[in-house]
Amino acid sequence: MNNIVKAQTASMLMEHSNKTYLLNLIDTPGHVDFSWEVLRSLTACQGALLLVDASQGVQAQTLSVYHAAKERGVKIIPVVNKIDLPAADPERIIAQMSATLEIDPSEVIRVSAKTGIGVSNVLQAIVDRIPPPKALPDQKLKGLLFDSSYDRYRGVISLFSLQDGQIKKGMFGSVRGLQLHSYKSSGDKIISCHTKKRYDVIEVGVMNPEETPVGTLYAGQVGYVACNMKQSSEAHIGDTFYRMGEPVEPMPGFKQSKAMVYAGVFPVDSNDFPKLEESIARLTLTDRSVSVQRESSAALGQGCRLGFLGTLHMDVFRQRLEDEYDANVIITSPSVPYEIVYRGNKIRHVSNPVDFPDPHDHMVIEVREPMVRATIIVPDEYLGDMMDLVSAHRGADIEHKYLDTGSTAARAMLTSTLPLSEVVTDFFDKLKQRSSGFASFDYEDAGYMQSDLYKMMLQLNGKPIDALAMVVHKSNVQKVGRIWTKKLKEVIPRQLFEVAIQATIGSKVQARETISAIRKDVTAGLYGGHYERKLKHLERQRESKKKMKKVGNIELPQEAFYDILRTKQGN
Repeated sequence: MNNIVKAQTASMLMEHSNKTYLLNLIDTPGHVDFSWEVLRSLTACQGALLLVDASQGVQAQTLSVYHAAKERGVKIIPVVNKIDLPAADPERIIAQMSATLEIDPSEVIRVSAKTGIGVSNVLQAIVDRIPPPKALPDQKLKGLLFDSSYDRYRGVISLFSLQDGQIKKGMFGSVRGLQLHSYKSSGDKIISCHTKKRYDVIEVGVMNPEETPVGTLYAGQVGYVACNMKQSSEAHIGDTFYRMGEPVEPMPGFKQSKAMVYAGVFPVDSNDFPKLEESIARLTLTDRSVSVQRESSAALGQGCRLGFLGTLHMDVFRQRLEDEYDANVIITSPSVPYEIVYRGNKIRHVSNPVDFPDPHDHMVIEVREPMVRATIIVPDEYLGDMMDLVSAHRGADIEHKYLDTGSTAARAMLTSTLPLSEVVTDFFDKLKQRSSGFASFDYEDAGYMQSDLYKMMLQLNGKPIDALAMVVHKSNVQKVGRIWTKKLKEVIPRQLFEVAIQATIGSKVQARETISAIRKDVTAGLYGGHYERKLKHLERQRESKKKMKKVGNIELPQEAFYDILRTKQGN
């Protein structure tokens, strides 16, 4: 379970000014795909440490997290880390933070987590600067559920931030005899404001950093609660729990995670689908942000359509499937959810390219694609390359400004509106390649925008391959069609008959490649005689090839799917 990317919670005791303080800490992932983890963690916190690398400076993710914390009124403690590195320049980075984030330089703490320099100053600043939770232990129980995990023996383990009151566990057991009698002591019974379901608290504790059971959790503490919750779907992030008979006003929750990228997952051997489906169900117990639904493909058989927070999230999930459940899977190209507007202002969301409407569907008024507001921070010498990259991926509203103009190593911040479908391909790889790894990238949802999009199908001798369906922009139609037909020509083995590979939009062919038939020299055994004898044999062979082409079936080998599904469009 070490490769799960999610927020981690821990509690610790600290001695300061002859007093003992309990610190509840949450460590969140920094990648843009897991920004939802950051947002829901901020809801349960009173303060946050804003870490900035002393050699890299302010990154694109730094800006988004900083503004999210400011919006929620969270006290921010700025920290410059890795000051022990040879390339570290704390003074320049602090000046950059002051100019970009409007942070008082005197509040910035310099640390090195590797050597331990300044770590004690950070802990003291947490106690001195961050206000304690406004908790009332004598009031009715009010607990905010901000995270959950799944244990195969205890069911769902919920992480609570206790706003008011206290919660204690009960004692459960059994006595052996002629019968099995169960007994229990008076533990708390809690009720969910969202589902109205009742649960018996069987265990409570704190993360220290492993689970450490305690008898009671008090207001202001963060801890875990095991209450015989069987399904992860019952643990709604942002839900409020109260003691039975003592209802309270539910706290304002927060927006649930929204899938940004969809992909089909199919077993290499179609007989392994039941095992794959069970493996996915078990993994989603520990990763609630993945959406699952069944789908069927004529080329790949039964599979599941999964929704992810981003492409990194998808890669982590696939890796867990292979490592933890020994699954051998094929994942289709990632796609994004589109909005289709029909007559009568009926809106339909489509995440599978196969379901995308054809161009001649007259009921469709317009097609909208999801957009993101992208932020790129890069050294000044790479700014031109970044602007070219963004423009090549249909970027609009491109703006830039310099973060530290007085420095010899000036850096620029580039902002632009980009289609999400361009971001989930190989945009990040190209960004790192063109900036020699120095650029940082972050994006946030910017709604939907009307766009000229078409469904492209790849056909083999007129038969479409649904697993390779894709949605492309009008400006890229022929380019993408040529790339994919050439890819297929390289991986499809030659047949005894001619194979036509076509990229089509509706009934119009955009690109074509032809795989010539394997031919036998039918005239090799003819010696002498009239030339018409050879023509007769060649004509008979030609007619046989035509007949074979009509009845022959082309099966795309699994190796071909492995090769051509590694990238989406190759652009």
